[in-house]
Amino acid sequence: MIYFDYTATTPVNEEVLASYIQTTKTYWGNPSSLHKFGVRADNLLNLARKQMCELLDANNHDVIFTSSATEASNLAIKGVAYRYQERGKHLITTVVEHPSVYNTFLSLEKEGFEVTFLEVDNTGRINIEDLKKAIRKDTILVSMMHVNNEVGTIMPVIEAGEIIKNYYKIIYHVDIVQSLGKIPVSLREINADLASISAHKIYGLKGSGALFIRKGLELEPQTLGGSQEFNLRAGTVDVPSAVALAKAMRLILTDLEKNYDYVRVLNNKMRSILSKYEKIVINSPVEHCSPYIINFSLKGIKGETFVHALEKHDIYVSTKSACSSKNNKASRVLLAMGRSQELASNEIRISLSHLTTLEEIDIFDNVLQVVMQELA
Repeated sequence: MIYFDYTATTPVNEEVLASYIQTTKTYWGNPSSLHKFGVRADNLLNLARKQMCELLDANNHDVIFTSSATEASNLAIKGVAYRYQERGKHLITTVVEHPSVYNTFLSLEKEGFEVTFLEVDNTGRINIEDLKKAIRKDTILVSMMHVNNEVGTIMPVIEAGEIIKNYYKIIYHVDIVQSLGKIPVSLREINADLASISAHKIYGLKGSGALFIRKGLELEPQTLGGSQEFNLRAGTVDVPSAVALAKAMRLILTDLEKNYDYVRVLNNKMRSILSKYEKIVINSPVEHCSPYIINFSLKGIKGETFVHALEKHDIYVSTKSACSSKNNKASRVLLAMGRSQELASNEIRISLSHLTTLEEIDIFDNVLQVVMQELA
């Protein structure tokens, strides 16, 4: 099998899995319990929080463990909107956000909040001047992804943070799901108040995510019950998953620079292969783009047909975001980038990893020649 869909999910690192199993066997006490067995679990949980904050240069933050980045982003966005709506009901995001963010803002619009969706250029990147112009006296939240999950565009999150920090009323949320473990991330440098992450994108466990929250910041909880997770997420905390997430972060960040350089070589080779075909239009920009993602569109060939044609050769790619891949609509992201309806409807996303080999790229090159001839 040749797997080119690492943006959708990743295989679990054996060390991460071993950490989860060991913690499950040894520290299965409820971390909310007052007895020694519970306190041991709570201490391990807090150690995981501390390690995660150190890894992201986020010593002024706490960590809320969630079931996914989707839940983390929902808690961040709705938590801010509901808690601070008396200050204002204007929110800012971009037109190319992940569905977990984009659809959350759409739901808030229905509840009377006003949302400004910043447009992007043909590379999928916002103009920082548009952000400046969008800020109003009643703006309370700006939410922006660091790396786009469909095309890999890197947003100017640091520049945005420099602007936002001058407005004490505005809270800044960043989705770092596709940048964590791939490009350098410092919450201090970004000036992020809130940041969402997912475990299964960094060779961790599915059903595990986290929200980094600046100390002192208040949110309206979205899951009610007990006082767990700083009164922001009721329910018994999954200590083994939290420990495994911290482990996954440590491992993926250890060789970040080496992995980045290697994947950039793979990316260049893949771009060279794709560029040979007139029916292929590469959408991922050359600059300000993560090398881990290559998005392209097919002229006159349906994306779904192409995916299944490769699948016959045991090669796996995707169309759009995994969260939207079963939706036959044209890509919202590509339409926002100015692509035609046809190109936006027939997109393919190849996502690479440090686990990807040059041999796999060569095999793909040979198979692609066959597939393009069959589908021509």
